Amino acid sequence: MNVLSVDQLSKSYTEKWLFRNITFGISKGEKVALVGANGTGKTTLLKTIAGEIEPDSGSYALAKNNSVYYLAQEPILPSDKTIRETIYGEDNPVANVIRAYEDIVLDENADADQMQILLDEMTRLDAWEYEKKANQILAKLGIPDIELRNDTLSGGQKKRVALAQMLLVSPDLIIMDEPTNHLDLEAIEWLENLLKAHQITLLMVTHDRYFLDHVSDHILELDQGNLYQHNGNYTYFLEQKSKRMADESLEVGKARNLMKKELEWMRRQPKARGTKSKSRIEAFYELKDVATKNLNAAELEIDVKATRLGNKVIEVKDIGMSFGDQKIFDHFTYTFKRGDKIGIVGRNGIGKSTLLDILTLKTSPTSGKVIHGSTLQIGYYTQHTNNLNSQNRIIDEVREIADYVTLGDGSQVAVSKLLDMFLFPPAVQHTPIENLSGGERRRLQLLKVLVASPNFLILDEPTNDLDIDTLNVLESFLNDFGGCLLIVSHDRYFIDRLVDQLFVFKGDEKISEFYGNYSDYTLQKKANEQKGKKVEVIKPKQEKKKTKEVKLSFNEKYEFEQLEKEIEQLELNKKGLTKKINSGETAYEELTKWSNELKEVNANLETKTERWMSLAARAE
Repeated sequence: MNVLSVDQLSKSYTEKWLFRNITFGISKGEKVALVGANGTGKTTLLKTIAGEIEPDSGSYALAKNNSVYYLAQEPILPSDKTIRETIYGEDNPVANVIRAYEDIVLDENADADQMQILLDEMTRLDAWEYEKKANQILAKLGIPDIELRNDTLSGGQKKRVALAQMLLVSPDLIIMDEPTNHLDLEAIEWLENLLKAHQITLLMVTHDRYFLDHVSDHILELDQGNLYQHNGNYTYFLEQKSKRMADESLEVGKARNLMKKELEWMRRQPKARGTKSKSRIEAFYELKDVATKNLNAAELEIDVKATRLGNKVIEVKDIGMSFGDQKIFDHFTYTFKRGDKIGIVGRNGIGKSTLLDILTLKTSPTSGKVIHGSTLQIGYYTQHTNNLNSQNRIIDEVREIADYVTLGDGSQVAVSKLLDMFLFPPAVQHTPIENLSGGERRRLQLLKVLVASPNFLILDEPTNDLDIDTLNVLESFLNDFGGCLLIVSHDRYFIDRLVDQLFVFKGDEKISEFYGNYSDYTLQKKANEQKGKKVEVIKPKQEKKKTKEVKLSFNEKYEFEQLEKEIEQLELNKKGLTKKINSGETAYEELTKWSNELKEVNANLETKTERWMSLAARAE
């Protein structure tokens, strides 16, 4: 029997159908994930089923006597209540008796008989176990002080309070929109195990691919207004989607070939066509719908050239940070190298973002110092989009940085073209930023960071509000990024794919180094815990100390200046050859000639760039 039944449900926004005539059901204990690109209507569908939005047509129904709890992306909590009053709701009899018992315990003049009544009621309702469960949930979600008022909480804290309330209510159907946002890795893994281990019925939207894979057993995909259903986890869904797209490609190809013939028939004189079969005309329009189907989902292309980076990047010397009497970390030393790809992990509020602010010189450490190399150009992508001017139009926001941007192949494009590549087509580029969704704001913020051509990217929770397709392309770009990369993220898949080293915050006033990705760290942590040991720091073999480099000689200074000119000319040659190869020239001999020349230019460019970097470091 279905806990939730959805029948022919439809919802449009202005003239666009978000979803139309979709039908599905969720059985008791089933864990369903809803996936799709930003803007396809996932959140709208959740809100519709939760009763917050009216559908245009169709219906949905919960099984009799079943309850539902909707965890929104940004929950709204009563501002005049405390966390305690929120999670122990007035309509919860167990919570009521716990609250009454706690009040009478604190009352020095409490009536003994009334206390006994409350003790008996606590036992009858098994409130002792409930309170134990509540304390465990609050601790795991990092909510230590339940007397705080809701209006003093950050957005992330409100999300965790709403999540705690949801788990304590234990509804028959849980609907969650991005539940892992604002949770640290430890809390995400705890929630993941909790949802897997219990007979919970769940409908969720999340971009966390490990969470999807480990929790969901059924995938619903919203794509161009249609709903596709897949039994199995996210990995199985990807396999089935690949097959479906291949089949659709064949179907559309056949329809386009047939449509050419039918189009000729349709273009004849109205009088001649009027004698033909009406059913053939109707069939033509059905064929047209198939033939004109868009198989090319919008793709985010990121190919912005990074500024050259010298040998000296960032040198961190024995830094420490304290806030009053609270010491965050101490005696941390590290020298960043070209090509470093490092992830930062640890609980929320433990100092990860503080370290990023120190490295970018936004905050001064309590002790020690941070030294930047002369060629360093940092791109800092924060988890807050408050550096966007809401009154600006999209295109004006980016033009404040540059009118033209150099791509990876050396070519230059106007900001308008780059916005189009970032899924902001010309029709929306003059839209005020205040009208953008959360995902669109994140994407625009990322674009602003990359337009400045940084050679050291620092990303603080970059995956929030980005859809999975955008994340896949972002990951591909970051894998190929030639500069340094430093990431704080709760997305385990994102961290695993991109980093080969971790800075680990454990809450012991130290920042430990671990060589490997997050999965490597987790495996070693579990292995060492079984042996009753702490995770050991594994470091690569130390290189022999290099002798102090001398300043450039007269001849090297001349070579350094000439290399700048030669590299610039080589990049122009590369741009010209690339343009020729992509021009559509069909002569095989010419294409072969240009390809060979391009290989030679690339090899020469790489050699001279490496030499420039070496001289640049000594010229500092």
